[in-house]
Amino acid sequence: MAALPVPVPGVAVRYWYVGACGPFALFDADFEPPGPGGESEFLNLVPARLLPPEYADALWEGIREGLGSTSAAVLLTHGRYHEADSSEWGFRRAGEMAGRAALVRAGLLPPEEGPPERYVRPPAG
Repeated sequence: MAALPVPVPGVAVRYWYVGACGPFALFDADFEPPGPGGESEFLNLVPARLLPPEYADALWEGIREGLGSTSAAVLLTHGRYHEADSSEWGFRRAGEMAGRAALVRAGLLPPEEGPPERYVRPPAG
């Protein structure tokens, strides 16, 4: 398994459909190279009242899918859900976009293989 070679801070995903009901997932995450065992790990700093555990778990599943065979340490720093429009599927999809965005920003994927720009905020700076 390959490891994320460089830190990728501030991956911000805003996944929702404006003007209609649909999936809603909002979060910020920092990606780092994995620790000494080389395994992927996930640390969630968001309180459950802002992001229930079932959505955080689905998000982590999606991030792992998006990273594919690349391992990384992921720190979830912000997250929100919507009582009516959020779903595990939406958070899984948003997590996949975040994983792919991290790979693009780390230089492991070409930009055209990354997520749609309308959902993932470009890096600051």
